[in-house]
Amino acid sequence: MTETQSVPTAAMTKPQNIYIIGAQSTGKTTLVAALTTYVEQFHVVPDATIARPKIISEVARGVLQRHHYTAEDIVSSKTRALELQRLILEAQCQAEEAACDEWYISDRSGLDPLVYARKYVGVDEALALTQGLAWQHLQQKMKRGLVIVCEAGGEWLIDDGVRLMPEDRDAWLQMHATFCEMLSELDIEYHVLPASISSLANRIEFVVTKWEGRN
Repeated sequence: MTETQSVPTAAMTKPQNIYIIGAQSTGKTTLVAALTTYVEQFHVVPDATIARPKIISEVARGVLQRHHYTAEDIVSSKTRALELQRLILEAQCQAEEAACDEWYISDRSGLDPLVYARKYVGVDEALALTQGLAWQHLQQKMKRGLVIVCEAGGEWLIDDGVRLMPEDRDAWLQMHATFCEMLSELDIEYHVLPASISSLANRIEFVVTKWEGRN
């Protein structure tokens, strides 16, 4: 090796992380599971030395359980709602930091608690969350990754008894709009996966095509 050559770093060889985000019940978790299977089955990463992706799965659900929150807390108390979003933001940061030496597919992101804080607490409170170190770390990671926003309006609106459900279809669509608005405000590139693409195979193809174009 000559003096001008260098050893490839992890950042140079590691595939870009994928974030699957969006409003409630837009098929995110189903898509993440299918993407994981696809990546493992078809070996879309050409470098055999690169490990399979780590999956960061529904961090918010774990926070709800550990801290004994319910979805109702988000709408009944702004104080508890804001504290919950802060905890989720920190937990997402910890999960991504734990996977810093790997590449990962994340079911949701650090943007989610900002969106929920804006909707259920206030614009100023959501803005305050962006000033913390947790979001500043997560924002940079999202800027370097592939962000897919699953569009609301499909046939996935099912109440699982845990997540906070939208009041009606209009509120569901507005939540999607808020995700897109905040991504733009925070200068994070994203791609909307249209709700009209209902076939799981076609949804996988949409994400993989975008991802392969960035690696």
